[in-house]
Parts: sequence; C-alpha cells; structure tokens
Amino acid sequence: MELEVRHLRALCAIADAGSLHRAARQLGVAQPTLSTQLSRIEHALGGPLFTRERTGCRPTPLGRTVLGRARPLLTDMSTLVREARAAAAGGDSRLRIGSTASRALAGWLRRLRRPGLEPTLQMDVSANALLRRVADGQLDVAFVHEVEGSPLHIPEGLRPRVLVEREPQFVMLPADHPAAVRPVVRLADLADDRWMIDPTVDGEWDGVHRMLRAVGLNPRVLHGDYHTAASLVATGEVVTVCQPSSQARPDMAVRRLYGDPLGVRLLLAARTRAELDAVFPALEDAYWEVARQSTAYREWLEGAGVRMLPGCPVGAAGSGRVEFVRAR
Repeated sequence: MELEVRHLRALCAIADAGSLHRAARQLGVAQPTLSTQLSRIEHALGGPLFTRERTGCRPTPLGRTVLGRARPLLTDMSTLVREARAAAAGGDSRLRIGSTASRALAGWLRRLRRPGLEPTLQMDVSANALLRRVADGQLDVAFVHEVEGSPLHIPEGLRPRVLVEREPQFVMLPADHPAAVRPVVRLADLADDRWMIDPTVDGEWDGVHRMLRAVGLNPRVLHGDYHTAASLVATGEVVTVCQPSSQARPDMAVRRLYGDPLGVRLLLAARTRAELDAVFPALEDAYWEVARQSTAYREWLEGAGVRMLPGCPVGAAGSGRVEFVRAR
C-alpha cells in the first residue's frame, strides 16, 4: 500500500480530534472504516502510530514523527491546489510566505493583508527547506531561525536580512516544578527531568545536546513536535526549550535559562532587496509586539539594557509598532 494525501489527512484528524470516533465524524466516514484505514497505514509504516486508550487516542513516538512530516505536506498540497486554481482563473496578487514557527506570524500577516494582496503561508520545521523553496521560486520570502552552532545553508542568490542577531531560548516547564518559583532557571535544576526535542527542526537536536553536554548533563530525551511538547509539559512529563515570546499558562511556566546558553538568529530571506523592503517593517513590528506581550522576554530585554520608549502605545490608533532603544 502506498500512502496518499487522504491517509495523511486521516492521521492528522485523529491526532487533532483525540479519538477515532470524533475523527470519523469530522471526516464523514464510519468509525470502523477509519479504524481499518488506520490499521493499514500502520502496517505500511511498520508500527503503531497511536495508542488506543479508554479516553481516546494518543500518538506514539513513531506517530509524532509521522505527524510532524504530514502536516507541512498537507499545507503544501492545499497551497498547490489553491494557487493552481487561482492561476487557472486568471491569477491574482499573492505574496507567498514561508516560515518556521513564530508567535509573530499572525501579526505579520495581518499587517501585510490589504486589498489586492493576499499573503499565503507555508509552515515547515525545516528552515533549510524553506530557503530552498525561495531560491526555486516556490516562495517569495521565508522567515526562519538559525540555531547557533548549526549554520543554515543559504542558497546562492538569496538575500538574507537579520531581524534579531541572537534571540535567547527559554525553557518551558510545568507550573508546579520546583525550579519555576525562580525567574531564572539553572540547567542543573533540570537534571532529573526528561526533555522533549523535535529532531526534525534544523539544528535543534544538536543545539540542545551541546547545551546540556556543556554542563555535564545527559538527560532522558523524548522526540516530538512543539504542540506535543507543550501538552506534555503541562502534564508534568517533560521540559523543553522554547521561544522567549512563548506565553505562560496556569499549568505551564516560561523561564529564562541562566547564562542564556542557547540562542538563535532570526532571518528573513528573499531573492531581491525590494522583496525584503516590502515585508520586513511589518515583520519587525509584529515581532516586537509579541516580545512586549511576553513578561519573561520583556524582563530579559530590560535586563539586557533594552527599554521601551514611553508614549508608544500598541493599539488601534497606531501601527502597533513597539520601539526599543538601547539604555545608556
């Protein structure tokens, strides 16, 4: 049996719904039919993708790996169909954006959208894959992060522009974790914890491994995407690195790591300077807006000598831009 798009769509539906019954209802098929289809997919891939429990279905480690690849493929397929239909109908003005995960995306797209211009978005965990798509003409721009120590392969002809030279990576841990009572967490305080890492993200496994090895830690590691990681952090199963703009929740804390041992560089890449100039200011606005909204990141910025200018409100009256200047 060969995997088809409908099989990937079924797997994502099961993961999102949390049960075969709810997924079958969403897909408009009978539950026994979906169950049979899942068994065939698992047989084709060589192992179980979900554990069946009384309360529903949970992805296995293999399932999380497959889902991490399936979701961007489905997004690409949807984009292909949409763009093909637009071309067949005479075409319209579209800005094709690619990005790795970022909380700034929603604000960026909102700022770019206007009559006659509809930005489209392709997400991918691989920054290198996005850069290749820009070079090949499949995307107009890509917003990506580069884990320090793991340089990206920027294709010839692309123009990168740095948004943030070094964004410190924070840690996400359960709200009731003993280390969460402090605003800054030492890696030694997490020596007994399991870590979750997404090995499909370019450079993440190597970066986290180097960070832990530098302080003599060799913890247990689980592999999974960031959606799964957040769920497991909330239940006390794991800790994980996260972007500093990540939002804390009642069941989950976001804290700075002592010494800022891991950082990433944020880049926007396009084929021409004009393409960069057209979208970079909106991205900059959106990024600093979410930075301001994150208590932990805002405090880090202030501690690093960056302060917010007074009289720059974020709201309907203005552009939403948050301006920072270096404190003297």
